Amino acid sequence: MKTVLDGTRSLLRDEPKAVMPDIPWEILLAMIGVLVTAGAFLWEFLFVGRKRLGYRVQMDTTPTDVSSLHAGAWRRLEREDSTPLADPSFVLLRIENIGVTKIDETDYAVPAGDPVGIRVRFPGRKVSGIVPTELSDPNMAAFFDPNENATGFGMGQDEASPSVGVVKLPKVKLNRSAHYKVLVVLERADGNGAGSFADPEVHGTITGGVGDGRITRTEGRTGLPRWVTVLVGLLVFVALTEPFVLGLVDQDVPLDCAGGNLTLVGSTAFAPVLREAAAAYERTCPDAGFAFDFRGSFEGLRSLDEAASPDVLAFSDGAKGDGYPLLLPRPIAFPLFTMAVNPAAGVQDLSLEQIRQIYDGRITNWAAVNGNDLPVRLVGRPGDSGTRRTFENRVLGGRWEPARNSDDCESVGSGAPSGVIRCERPTTDDVLNAVAQTPGALGYGELEAASGHDGLLLLRIGGQEATLEAADHGAYPFWETEYAYTHGEPDAHSLAASFLRYLTNEVGRDIIRAHGQRPCVELENPVLCHPS
Repeated sequence: MKTVLDGTRSLLRDEPKAVMPDIPWEILLAMIGVLVTAGAFLWEFLFVGRKRLGYRVQMDTTPTDVSSLHAGAWRRLEREDSTPLADPSFVLLRIENIGVTKIDETDYAVPAGDPVGIRVRFPGRKVSGIVPTELSDPNMAAFFDPNENATGFGMGQDEASPSVGVVKLPKVKLNRSAHYKVLVVLERADGNGAGSFADPEVHGTITGGVGDGRITRTEGRTGLPRWVTVLVGLLVFVALTEPFVLGLVDQDVPLDCAGGNLTLVGSTAFAPVLREAAAAYERTCPDAGFAFDFRGSFEGLRSLDEAASPDVLAFSDGAKGDGYPLLLPRPIAFPLFTMAVNPAAGVQDLSLEQIRQIYDGRITNWAAVNGNDLPVRLVGRPGDSGTRRTFENRVLGGRWEPARNSDDCESVGSGAPSGVIRCERPTTDDVLNAVAQTPGALGYGELEAASGHDGLLLLRIGGQEATLEAADHGAYPFWETEYAYTHGEPDAHSLAASFLRYLTNEVGRDIIRAHGQRPCVELENPVLCHPS
C-alpha cells in the first residue's frame, strides 16, 4: 500500500511528458491485483452469497407419433373425460435455492394471504396434469399436500389469455442448495396452430434477493464457468509477472492482519459462526492461529476470567450479569432460538402460558394441549448454558427450568424427584438429537442448527414463527444478543482486537448472515443488541 501511495505522489509531481517514459509497473500490477480481487470479492459476497431463487427447464418435449407401432401407453394419454390429448407435451421444471441463505415462506414477494409463491405460464398450451417429484427434503411434501395447502399448488388457464396454461407452485421453504421438481403434462390450446410451443415463462420474486429478487434461469453445466477461468487467468498472470518484472519475492500482509494465537471459548450455539470466521481470517492472515473450546457461555466466561489473558475471547448468549467485573462486552450479533418438539407429540404451536405450564409441571401430557396422548418429556441444557439462561429469561419469564430427574429422557431415575420428566444434554446438537429420538420430547436450541435437523418440528410460539423480522419488531420472544468478552481492553494491534473488527466488517457480517443471524449494526431496532 505504501509503495502504491508513494508511486502515486511521484506521478502527481511529474510533468505530463515525463509520465509515459517511466511507466510505474509496480502500480499497474498492484492495481490489477486489487481490481481482480475486489471483483471476485464483490461477485462472491455481494451477488452469489445472497438469497437467490433459480429454475431450470430440464425437459420440454412433444412425442412425434403416439400412433406408432411401439407407442404402447402413449396412445392412451387422455383427459379426465376420456378424450385424447391434443399434441401432448411434457415439461420437467426444477426449482432450486442457488444462494447460500435459506429461503422461507415469508421471503416470497406476493400479496398477504396469497399462498402461491411461483407461477409458470405455458403460451399456446393447456395444463392437463402436474405432479411434484424429486424433493431434496421429504418435508417439502407438506407444501404440496391438498389438506395442508389447498390453493398454493394447482393448475388452470390464464383468465386474460385462455390459450395460456398456468401452473401454481406453493411457497416452499428451501434450505441452502435444496430443490424440488415438478412434472407437467400439457396439450395444444384451442386456436394454436403453430408448429412448436413457446418456452415456459416462470414468474417469482423473493425479498432480499440479488438485484430485483426475481427467479433466475440457471443452466446445468460441467467444468468451470467462464468468469472463473478468466479470474484465475488474471490472478495467475499477476502472480507470475510481478516477481520477474519487479524482482519482488515478498508480499505485504493485509492492512488489518495480526499474528499470534487466539483461543475462542463459550457459546456452543454461536460456535459454527466463529469456526467459519476464524478459518476465513486464517486464509487472509496466515500468521494467525485459532483454538476452540466451546462448552457453554458460563463456562467460557469462567475460563476467560481465570486465564486473565489477552489471547482468549469468550462468547456468551446474553450479557454476563453482575459477575466478572474485569470482562468487557461487545455486542456482535442477534441470534434466534427456537423450541423443537418430537413429531409424535402432535403439536406445532403453543402459547407462552402453555409452555410455562408445561415447565412448572401443570401440563404433563400432550393431550392437555390438543396433542396426542403421550407424556411430556423435557430436554434441556445444564445450568452454565447461555442458551438455557436465554430460554428461562425470554420464554419462561425468569423462572428456572425444573430439576433434572432423568438420564435417558424417558423415565424418572432412581431416587430422583418426581414430576415432569427432564434430562440435560451438554450441547445444542445433543439436545436436538435427544428430542428427535425421544417420543413426546420438547427442547430448544439455536434456530439454524434446529432448522437443518431431521426428525424435529419447530414450534411456533403464540402463532409466531422464529424470524428475524418478528423478533426485531417484538413479536417473537426467543432471541438473545451474542456478546464477545475480553479481559480488559485489548491492544489495538492484537489478534483479539483485529478478529473482533473482522467479525463486524463486511466479511464477518456476511458469515453471520449466512448462518441465519443478524449483525447488531443492521437491526432496525439496534437497542435490542444491548443488555435489557
